Amino acid sequence: MGSIQLRRNFSRNILIRMILLSAVIAALIVWKYEFINDVYFRNQLTSTGLIINGTIVGLFAIGILRMITIFLHYAAEENALLRFLRNLREGEQDPLNRIHKKAIIANRYRTMLGLHKANCPINHGSLASTLVANESTRNSLPKFINNILILTGVFGTIVSLSIALIGASDQLATSINVSGMGMVVHGMSTALSTTITAIICFIFFGYFHLKLGDVQTNLISAVEQVTVNELIPRFQVQTDSALYEFTGLVRSLQELVNQMERSQQTFESVEQRILETLQGYEEKSEALHNDMAEIKHVLKVGFRLHEDD
Repeated sequence: MGSIQLRRNFSRNILIRMILLSAVIAALIVWKYEFINDVYFRNQLTSTGLIINGTIVGLFAIGILRMITIFLHYAAEENALLRFLRNLREGEQDPLNRIHKKAIIANRYRTMLGLHKANCPINHGSLASTLVANESTRNSLPKFINNILILTGVFGTIVSLSIALIGASDQLATSINVSGMGMVVHGMSTALSTTITAIICFIFFGYFHLKLGDVQTNLISAVEQVTVNELIPRFQVQTDSALYEFTGLVRSLQELVNQMERSQQTFESVEQRILETLQGYEEKSEALHNDMAEIKHVLKVGFRLHEDD
């Protein structure tokens, strides 16, 4: 697994970082509760500030919840990829053992296996582009919220300044209109609160939105590395690899021919020895025949037998 550049538990670490930062912000809110109460809730002449700030916080919360689900999804994908690599390195018969069937690496493996069985060429670039396009759709909602979050603060500021201008116009209409001055102060306070809310939410959300992109890039790059290092050599037949395998086959055949030549030489040597053995046997048989004839003649002479007997 050392050749695969995958940052393990990257998604989980980002989630832990998000929880810790949220705890710090919550502690700051508790610590500065009086200031927050004065700016956001106390002596509000209209509900404009609550509505705008509530909208900003609502969009922020929706985006954060969506990012949390994506982080959890990518954490599961990282574990599935590590399990797949472990199955390959341990020689599992089914590399998808204990891996969810909808995991990215499972879909990639089944796609390449299907193309291989259908004798179709595998276009790695097309597979990578499809994966990037498919995963980019997961970030559509967080990306949209990240783009409009700061605009909601600008919108709140404009609305609040409009309220302040209305109060100023009432103040100018009569010198004794106290409510006009209160409306001016309320408008400026609402502008301040909406701007602060939008900036804080945008900074928090923007940071983790960038980290979401890092997590996605980390996972996709690891999937492509596994594809190149592990899957393509199993399913793709390249020209260079085919020539290399053919060269190896030719070398094996050449070695086999050399072994057959050595065996043939051994057989010729054995045949020569057999011929020499047979020739010696024939010579010994002829000598034995002559000796038997001589012994027979001596016996006939000794016993005075006729030659015909």
